Amino acid sequence: MRIAEISSPELRPLQRETEANNRSLSHIEAIVKQLETLTAHKPPPETTTSDLRQCLTQLSQLAPFPNSLKLQIWKLSYRLWNACVDISNTTAIRSSSSATTESQAELRHIAADLLSIAGEVAGVPSPAIKSASFYHKTGLIWHNLRKFDLAAKCFERATDLVSKLDINSIVDAGERKLLLDLNLARSRTAWEVQDPSLSVALLNRSKSFLFGSCDHYADLAKQFMAFGKRVLSNSGADAIREALKLMNEALETCEKGFDTARTREEKVEIRGLRWKALRFIAAIHLQKEEYESVIKCVKVLRDSADGGDEHPSLSVLAMKAWLGLGRHGEAERELRGMVIDRGIPEGVWVSAVEAYFAAAGTAGAETAKGVFLGLLGRCHVSAGAAVRVAHRVAGGGGEGGRVRAKVVAELVSDERVVALFAGQDAAKDRVAMHAVLWNCGADNFQSKDYETSAELFEKSMLYIAHDTENKILRAKGYRVLCLCHLGL
Repeated sequence: MRIAEISSPELRPLQRETEANNRSLSHIEAIVKQLETLTAHKPPPETTTSDLRQCLTQLSQLAPFPNSLKLQIWKLSYRLWNACVDISNTTAIRSSSSATTESQAELRHIAADLLSIAGEVAGVPSPAIKSASFYHKTGLIWHNLRKFDLAAKCFERATDLVSKLDINSIVDAGERKLLLDLNLARSRTAWEVQDPSLSVALLNRSKSFLFGSCDHYADLAKQFMAFGKRVLSNSGADAIREALKLMNEALETCEKGFDTARTREEKVEIRGLRWKALRFIAAIHLQKEEYESVIKCVKVLRDSADGGDEHPSLSVLAMKAWLGLGRHGEAERELRGMVIDRGIPEGVWVSAVEAYFAAAGTAGAETAKGVFLGLLGRCHVSAGAAVRVAHRVAGGGGEGGRVRAKVVAELVSDERVVALFAGQDAAKDRVAMHAVLWNCGADNFQSKDYETSAELFEKSMLYIAHDTENKILRAKGYRVLCLCHLGL
């Protein structure tokens, strides 16, 4: 035996451990090299993930490691991560299946675990932050894949790593942002697994990671608002109360964030979020029938700096609140104000007209007609919107029904309204408008109001196409007109 091969019994376990480490690292490096050489048309072998996980298990049993070995593990982790990025970029070009995406997530998870096993290494700044960043990015991928258990596991591991740090000593903007993003990500995942209490608790905990940054305040406010909107989609008094609480948190966060804004862009963004939160709060108060609170919110929004908020929903919120308070004059002013605002979508003002008429009844029929005709000259109005308004105003029979029927007859005979139904594209809406007018005329005929009935039947013929297919329908119209005139 050579002298160089003789070793003391104390060194033999260390040698065996070193050899085991080298074998595991060599195997990992060989797999990483294989991943680095993959092309867009050659996916990773199916056994890659299991082989890497087996090597990782063997390696974890041999910790702790000397600094030189730690550095080697870190390099392999980054090489594996970068290989995953390259593979993701190439697979994004072609259609990638969910199975392929999960495989990429598993490889990134292994890269994060490698950093965690290695621990702190001399010469690498902020090792805990870097390791937490790997877990955070991997958790986001798992979350998008709806693997919420794996996402939560990554986020919790990242939280454990950064919890040992003194956050006041962290000065790098990116590292500070990671602390906030990590809490927000954990909160979203907890929400998905039906744990809203933990979600809200994590959001409140995030307040300690804002570091006086306007962007941080904006991100936190957006998350409070997102949860509030999701709660608001549920029914029940408890859901409304919880949504209001979350929106108030978003509003408070925006107000604090505005004080930290330095640039004009930051102020515009945070002010826009504040206005959005206030609009949601106003909508919640409207749902709770707290009309005075709605008016207060709208007043604050309109009286804000830089001209105030001009969102189209404000007129609708204010109009419905005034209607709830029984102040129809103010509601009518809000409704007429919509004619001036070109930015209000069709569905919004049609809904507002319907709401106003439902509350004002017959007294609001003339206003509804005037608003609709006023809108015709200022924005695009569809035939479907005309049908909705006519159907709402027509209502039923009786004395009030006669007044409404007169208004409908004037509305539908306006040449601008008739022009909406020209062309083959409006064929279905033309049939619908004819049905509205015919049914309204039939109701008045049954109540022996032949004059009103005749007017409605006559107007309904404006919505019958002049073709062979509708010849019978036109003949039917003339017959009922004859009956009405006989009745007179």
